[in-house]
Amino acid sequence: MKILLVAQHHSRSPQAVPLAGAFLAAALTPHEFLSSSCLVTLRDLYPDSSLEESRDALLADGADAVGISIYLWNRTPALELARALKQRRPDLLLFAGGPEPTVDPHPFLRDGLFDFAVVGEGEITFVEAMAALLEGRPLVGIPGVATLEGSDVVLVKRDPTALLDLLPSPLLTGMLDLTSATGMLWQLTRGCDFACSYCCDPAGTQGTRRFSQERVEAELRLLATSDITQVFVLDSTFNREPDRAKRILRLIRKHAPQIHFHFELRNEFIDNEQARLFSEITCSLQIGLQSAHPKVLSGVGRRLDRADFSRRVGFLNETGVIFGFDLIYGLPGDSYDGFGKSLEFALSLYPNHLDIFPLAILPGAPLARSARTLGLNHLVEPPYTLLDSPTFPAGEMAQAARLAQGCDIFYSRGKGVAWFNGVCRGLSLSPTALLERFMEWLGGQSSSSVEAELGDDEVWLLQRRFLELLFREQGKKRLLPLALDLVDYHHHYAAALLAVPPELPTEQELARLDLASGRFIPASSTRLARFSYEIVDILESGEVELSQFVRCFKKSGSWAVIYPRDGQVMTESLAEPFYRLLERLDGGTTVGTILGEMVLDQEEALSFLEFALAEGIVLQGKKSSE
Repeated sequence: MKILLVAQHHSRSPQAVPLAGAFLAAALTPHEFLSSSCLVTLRDLYPDSSLEESRDALLADGADAVGISIYLWNRTPALELARALKQRRPDLLLFAGGPEPTVDPHPFLRDGLFDFAVVGEGEITFVEAMAALLEGRPLVGIPGVATLEGSDVVLVKRDPTALLDLLPSPLLTGMLDLTSATGMLWQLTRGCDFACSYCCDPAGTQGTRRFSQERVEAELRLLATSDITQVFVLDSTFNREPDRAKRILRLIRKHAPQIHFHFELRNEFIDNEQARLFSEITCSLQIGLQSAHPKVLSGVGRRLDRADFSRRVGFLNETGVIFGFDLIYGLPGDSYDGFGKSLEFALSLYPNHLDIFPLAILPGAPLARSARTLGLNHLVEPPYTLLDSPTFPAGEMAQAARLAQGCDIFYSRGKGVAWFNGVCRGLSLSPTALLERFMEWLGGQSSSSVEAELGDDEVWLLQRRFLELLFREQGKKRLLPLALDLVDYHHHYAAALLAVPPELPTEQELARLDLASGRFIPASSTRLARFSYEIVDILESGEVELSQFVRCFKKSGSWAVIYPRDGQVMTESLAEPFYRLLERLDGGTTVGTILGEMVLDQEEALSFLEFALAEGIVLQGKKSSE
């Protein structure tokens, strides 16, 4: 029997991994008869393919059965795909799985759209269902399989697997391709110890179940030998057991220091040692703040001690760990003003980024059962977002969405963590007031305010134009050059951090070069920048207070090269002639010719050029057009 397990992804990204299907396929491997009789293939689909293209690609495989994983983000296209497949091949066996069919399988089974649904954790259910199909037995009565009898759903629920190690690993069994992917989803736990009423993660389970340390280490060793560059850790409370988290961090430091890991944390379990361990690997952290108002959080089953939260985030800032916060607007009892204050509290802690969402009333979440009583008017189809509530009218929800977008563009994408709060203080504006003003201004620009259409350089130029306007309007033009220096530096720094550095020449290769007759060009990872103030003074001042800095330092001007080196970003302040030399390197003109046209000591220039080559600032070569 040929089986296709389909993952319809939200976008093409390192997170687009068919993990659910891989777990199902791996579950067959211990069963010799099933694994030899069922040919399982994973199929990835993306939004850039039309419905017809996706349908035809799946039908071309000649499968006997197709299973589709259905989540909030792909429910509508999954239903459309199922209809298209059934219309073309009415005999094709279709089954659904994932969170949406688990909450309510009826919409997927009615009208014969899907033949059955896998409800809850699917591995053992999938094995038993495939065995029944091969043997010609009915699926009715198999725990975890939902079928339709007349207009009623027939379902015997299956308890979640208590010992997760009984489920074969999709990594260790080779079900996930590590040769062509750059990113990987890595599941360490299932379930949750907490009961936030807007979340359905722990639905049907009690507490958190964890894969063993031995399995974690075996999977980590495998990841470390692959070309995977990013790993997204699927554990919504990675540090819930601090000692276990620290052991895993030490394993990562030992086996996979070259991979970037993304973690989700609970703030209340962060301590100094944990922060240090995070700082010793390549990673970014996401922390669920949701709101800064204890009373609002209490209404959805969460707690917040603002002082303790700030103290623990301080551990991360002290060790230089990259982290971000989640915020939700529209929580019961919250308001637009309250959301703005939560946003300001979050920004005061210097997160690298903020992920801000409207409240979603998810089917199966406890909040869905009390939504009507609480007056939460929401979409009944995905994405289930709140439309309005007694304390958050529809107009203010729209206003909050604009504020969230402004924060995302100006702060998160604009790399504002190091300078945003200082600029707000320099302008005597609250963060929300500045972001509201930014979105008002952006709406009047010819450039689109749709974030997806803005590149990083466009965001940077928008920041500069907006700040130029704002500082002039506020009568604080004398602070503007420093503010722009900060914006410019951190834009270049972020670009250099993400750039791939060139391979460095050896000492022997450098010694053999005739620098004067050579042709060189700046590496693509090199950033050249001019500043109004001496860049070294800015960097050595730490968190810059604009007014104080301007009183203490003169606008002397500076020229700098910013570039990646050994996993770090280096900043070299240059004498202007050396900066001009780098500018003029075009890959086609010899250094001797360039120096003949410049007022620059040749010996000093060649010594500087040797340094630039050794650092990967410049490369040998001609223009790519030649």
